[in-house]
Amino acid sequence: MSSNISPQEYDQFKLFLEQACGIVLGEGKQYLITSRLTRLLRDEGMATIAELLSAIQRNSPRHLRDSVIDAMTTNETSWFRDRIPFECLEKSVFPEMEQDGKRQCRIWSSACSSGQEPYTISITASEYTKAVITSGFNHAQIVATDISASMLLEAKRAEYDESILGRGLSAERKQQFFKANGERWQVVDDIKRRVSFREQNLLSSYDALGKFDIIFCRNVLIYFSPERKSDILNRMAKSLNPGGYLFLGASETITGYSDAFKMVRSPQGVFYRRKD
Repeated sequence: MSSNISPQEYDQFKLFLEQACGIVLGEGKQYLITSRLTRLLRDEGMATIAELLSAIQRNSPRHLRDSVIDAMTTNETSWFRDRIPFECLEKSVFPEMEQDGKRQCRIWSSACSSGQEPYTISITASEYTKAVITSGFNHAQIVATDISASMLLEAKRAEYDESILGRGLSAERKQQFFKANGERWQVVDDIKRRVSFREQNLLSSYDALGKFDIIFCRNVLIYFSPERKSDILNRMAKSLNPGGYLFLGASETITGYSDAFKMVRSPQGVFYRRKD
């Protein structure tokens, strides 16, 4: 693949990517396309972005469109990433739900990448029920989604290298919630069984996912246009049960994008609740 992408090719690719999955590439990101698509184009026997876009329009080969989206979507993640949302879950959200009489909940981990976030949520739920002896909060169902088929396959395997476990996971949690499998580590069944995985484009309908009590949509909205952000947030509000909770990334906000939520400042940090 040539490192020289013409302005017209760049504009055409930006339009394709935004229409396909909502990601907005800013100016001067040609290097990102080159770095992420070089291997794909080599495997497909293509030399230019123009050739790639032409093949996508012909839908030949059929897998190409999904392969491009897969390569371009960011899959940065870690265990207990940013820490605060999981402390909010354990110290504020789960206790509030118990006070409201809930004994189970459904949680959506959107853009789950290789599975660290939903499994972290499951670990947090397990630690909460063990720490609160009087807890009647006994069931959490976690639906994890991503647009990338390859990431979902990796997440379903629930098996990670030592180096990946070292990103945010303490030695104590590693010993408690993982078991050695050769040179890799497998999530234990008690944590794994709470989580199910589905392919989901955030631009598509959420109706088939059902209703949720908590939604994690962290470090995702930063890649969308203002119009897409508003659309996603408002449709997520409709996917929440009354009073349901929303967690965004540390640098993300609902301000200017949706009035369906109110901000909650807990001792642990900030999250949002759907307005009734």
